[in-house]
Amino acid sequence: MNITTVGIDLAKNLFQVHGVNEQGRTVLKKLLKRDQMASFFANLPPCLIGMEACGSAHHWARKLRSLGHTVRLMAPQFVKPYVKTNKNDMADAEAICEAVARPNMRYVPVKSMEQQAVLALHRVRQGFVKARTAQANQIRGLLAEFGLIIPQGI
Repeated sequence: MNITTVGIDLAKNLFQVHGVNEQGRTVLKKLLKRDQMASFFANLPPCLIGMEACGSAHHWARKLRSLGHTVRLMAPQFVKPYVKTNKNDMADAEAICEAVARPNMRYVPVKSMEQQAVLALHRVRQGFVKARTAQANQIRGLLAEFGLIIPQGI
């Protein structure tokens, strides 16, 4: 079983894996649990691995790169045209495997932990600002019901 390209459909707990050989023939279809992922890919010879850029994709990309694999992340809208049948995890993994092998595919750079930490900080701050604005608007609306008009602004 000489696997050259693997597509992984990421999820919360169960991951669908689809692998092909040099000729493009399917040689691997496997469902892995979260705790099986690292050990499975540690025992696999280095290959090209494709994943959709989603919630935990950057974590898994860093982990799989540390095991010697070449990992490429793709935006979901670029993978969608390669889904052959109804959308399910197995079909998605196959489509990801197909898409990552395309020569003109565009990839998402893998973020470092530091980059993700900064982005998370900005996202949390943006959420706080949005919540504060919503609360101020709610208070302004409730006071208007009692005839108290307050100008906009915090």
